Amino acid sequence: MLIVGPSLGTGVKALWGPAIADLAPYFTVIGWDLPGHGDGTPVTEGFSIEELAAGVKALIEKLESEGQLDASQGLYYAGVSVGGATGYQLGISFPGLFKGIAPICTAAKIGTPEAWNERADLVEKAGTPTMVSGSALRWFAPGFIEKNPVVSTNLLHTLQDADRVSYAFVSRALAGYDVREQLGQISDPLIAIAGRHDAVCPPEDAEFAAARVQKGHSAVVETAAHLAPAEDPAATTQLLVDFFLGEGVAAGSDRLPGDTYDAGMVVRREVLGSEHVDRATSSSNAFTDEFQEMITRYAWGTIWTRPGLPRTTRSAITLTAMIAGGYWEELEMHVHAALRNGMTPEEIKEVFLQSAIYCSVPAANVAFKIGKKVLEEYEK
Repeated sequence: MLIVGPSLGTGVKALWGPAIADLAPYFTVIGWDLPGHGDGTPVTEGFSIEELAAGVKALIEKLESEGQLDASQGLYYAGVSVGGATGYQLGISFPGLFKGIAPICTAAKIGTPEAWNERADLVEKAGTPTMVSGSALRWFAPGFIEKNPVVSTNLLHTLQDADRVSYAFVSRALAGYDVREQLGQISDPLIAIAGRHDAVCPPEDAEFAAARVQKGHSAVVETAAHLAPAEDPAATTQLLVDFFLGEGVAAGSDRLPGDTYDAGMVVRREVLGSEHVDRATSSSNAFTDEFQEMITRYAWGTIWTRPGLPRTTRSAITLTAMIAGGYWEELEMHVHAALRNGMTPEEIKEVFLQSAIYCSVPAANVAFKIGKKVLEEYEK
């Protein structure tokens, strides 16, 4: 049994309908709608994401009591955007309810409370049609609307037809949603799926969550933005089937849930910057792929994630090691990383001065030239 949840502004049929043919051989699919969206009944009072999660649990219990659902056969959950946020909350509030959870195109915190409350105020006064043009830009990857006019039109019509008051209540629920500090409580196997072109909840958000839950993994749908099941139903289904039914997360990958690779990729991006990491991984090929994976898993996922030292201290140690070894290209990269980790120029200077004594004056001389260059770039 697969329970699927919608995103803000969509109905579950319009969002998940394109994927049903792919999912049907593997799962009995049951969807739920947000209040005032799709088949959901409009509401007159506000609610929280926690209450949405409780509502999903109540739906499961109701279907069980009516004999329409047998939880003993195994329950799985997948939800998009606010439906994915509900997935995180389900894992926190009801551990063990699902054999696996897949938050899709979402994050442990989405946007800012101010932005959500402003949107709620606007839609409450002017209606959901005010959201159509902006959502068309955010929801779909470049070229999708032109190539898939029926799917995109169905989704945008669902948004236009959504109850404005209920839409505002969902927006206010997202304003109060932030489970970043609670992710470690999630013990169910979880795969956080992101769309490569998603500007709302980029892949970094999926990596962040996957690294912090107990049994997490992240994956990317390369052709999608914010509505992956509708944009690329085959790729989304393949990820769900592989993860939930134990076939391995992606074709050609032998990584398992909770692999240190995921935690390593989060830290690697935080320390070196996503632009650098994307360059390194995009230029990788069959000859270097395993080396890149080893670096991410062991250097970043095993050492840099350890709690015993603050990142500024780890940066100081790394700078010294680069100077001692004469690894000047790596030193330049790690001066940037040290600044990103919170080291001050004065602290970096002190590391270089000490290296003059313990490594060599010539080595420190080169280090100061590199450091000066990086700091000048940093100050521009």
